[in-house]
Amino acid sequence: MSPKERAQEITKLLEQYNYEYYVLDNPSVPDSEYDRLMNELIMIEKEHPELVTPFSPTQRVGGKVLSEFKKIQHKRMMLSLANAFNEDDLRDFDRKVRDVIGGDKVEYMCEMKIDGLAMSLDYVDGHLNYAATRGDGNTGEDVTNNVLTIKSIPTQVVQDKPFEVRGEVYMSKKTLHDLNAEREANHEVLLANARNAAAGSIRQLDSSIAASRKLEAFWYYLVNADELGFKKHSDALNYIEKIGFRTNKERRICNGIEEVLAYVAEYTEKRPNLAYDIDGIVIKVNDITKYDVLGYTAKTPKWAIAYKFPPEEVVTKLEDIIFTVGRTGKITPNAVIAPTRVAGSVVQRATLHNEDFVIEKDLRIGDFIVLRKAGDVIPEVVRPLPEKRDGTERPFVMATVCPVCGAPLVRKDAMHFCVNPKCPAKKIEGLIHFASRNAMDIENLGEKVCEEFFNEGFISTIDSIYKLKQYRDEILNREGWQKKSTDNLLEAIEKSKSNSLERLLFGLGIKEVGEKTAKVLAKRFGTLDRFFELTEEELLNVPDLGPVSAKSIYEYFHDENNRVLIENLRQNGLNFNYLGVNLTNENSPFFGKTIVLTGTLSKYGRKEATDLLENIGAKVAGSVSKKTDFVIYGVEAGSKLDKARELGIKTLNEEEFEELLQME
Repeated sequence: MSPKERAQEITKLLEQYNYEYYVLDNPSVPDSEYDRLMNELIMIEKEHPELVTPFSPTQRVGGKVLSEFKKIQHKRMMLSLANAFNEDDLRDFDRKVRDVIGGDKVEYMCEMKIDGLAMSLDYVDGHLNYAATRGDGNTGEDVTNNVLTIKSIPTQVVQDKPFEVRGEVYMSKKTLHDLNAEREANHEVLLANARNAAAGSIRQLDSSIAASRKLEAFWYYLVNADELGFKKHSDALNYIEKIGFRTNKERRICNGIEEVLAYVAEYTEKRPNLAYDIDGIVIKVNDITKYDVLGYTAKTPKWAIAYKFPPEEVVTKLEDIIFTVGRTGKITPNAVIAPTRVAGSVVQRATLHNEDFVIEKDLRIGDFIVLRKAGDVIPEVVRPLPEKRDGTERPFVMATVCPVCGAPLVRKDAMHFCVNPKCPAKKIEGLIHFASRNAMDIENLGEKVCEEFFNEGFISTIDSIYKLKQYRDEILNREGWQKKSTDNLLEAIEKSKSNSLERLLFGLGIKEVGEKTAKVLAKRFGTLDRFFELTEEELLNVPDLGPVSAKSIYEYFHDENNRVLIENLRQNGLNFNYLGVNLTNENSPFFGKTIVLTGTLSKYGRKEATDLLENIGAKVAGSVSKKTDFVIYGVEAGSKLDKARELGIKTLNEEEFEELLQME
């Protein structure tokens, strides 16, 4: 047998063993046999490099590093699903389906709504062609290298006709727990939840990082099932499972809406015990032949709906109320809660916003309270349970001095502020904000590390972050810090120097300058040095920038302390220029105009069109009003186009939009 034939034989065996282990959960050989064959294949490919293919089992460990992800145009749009939030919504969906296709009962397929990242796999001649993210529905990103690290995904199947499957890449609860334990030990930022962890892993340019995250996937839709002769969605799911794809076993065919409601109730109870996060139930008409009859809106199919679980509520105890100081000096009361698991993670703190919020809720220290996560993410105190009070509860008293520096607090509107410019807490929060993901994105320099390094005297101001390397030996001597974690931190700091201007503007913590405003300013003026020359009047000419914001920005750049800080950042080698595409053109017919996009644009995805217009200098709004200047519409435009015509607003189809784009 030739090396090529042996390599092909081993590859076929390893793919079969992967299918048995990761899809069927029923391995036929011990791990040692799998490892023996893998090592043999590695040796063959080492001796015969020409035999290595992108889809070889040896390539699933990752290691490829890309400079960027290329775009993939979806062959069929990846639509979203309409949402149902209660029984009435589901019954209304069922009624509308029956009104179109007739009958007393409709056969539905009910499936888990996996809380992960939507993915499309395209196969040609039985081989994986590419894997792409949803993106804006029309255009996604080619993430094939990262998806290949998920060992349950077949690289070749017994099906010669082209086909596409869609599903969800996710991280299991156990994997997230283990990964966060490791990251905490290495002083790295913890991953907030499994969905964000999965999405972030897939979008790593280094596929070895994706491989280390142990991602998994379920596949729930054969896109061109009708072309392959299937008439029922359930049969298509059984087929893709048969040829090697991992499908979710909790799915069930339900005959009529009453069985659907029973299924929803059952999995509302079972949800906490699943090995992965779900945020709802997907209900699809099982008869594929009815899909075109039922039709589509611009964004959603009318033959499917997603039931969204209500926020999970738990009862716990409010053990204390403490006060924290933000980077602007804002004092926030925070609930200290008996450790409680809610919506997939343990919660011990929740913001109480301000004094008025606590008083209106009538919260007392020692109360039993109802807790939930808003949007399944942010812990939120819903209400106290006064019927459980026993007289030991203590009333809430708002702080009158800063809990850190002791300076008297000043109330402004509903908020209290520490106005001491030297308050250590404000400095720490400023460091945390500067290093945060949406600002300079310095990985591993999170809240705990900022506080630790500030207290040790390693950093005090944001420019001192870029001198942290002089403390490398001291950091290595601290408990929990290893060479790898220290070097990773210093590399992340160095990398942040090349960020585009909008990140730096946001990171500086200028009052009234949020993430979106920072981007607008960066595009408009191009370089940080320009801000030292701007007048308040010039700033007021920036769209959506009011007098309060203009004054705040002007005063920031004319403050001598801030000028010194910025000069120090310059000396440390930070980029001061906007690196994005800056096409702002005052001669464009769209410059300074308010635009609304509606329908499906064939050439541009929604985000691409929005970015294009904003780069020209337009404002893209979500709804039509008398202030709207243009409505640009594509296929299946709906009520926004109707309203624009009623109001006499100028409407443009794609061809007209293209023509105006060329004008200067």
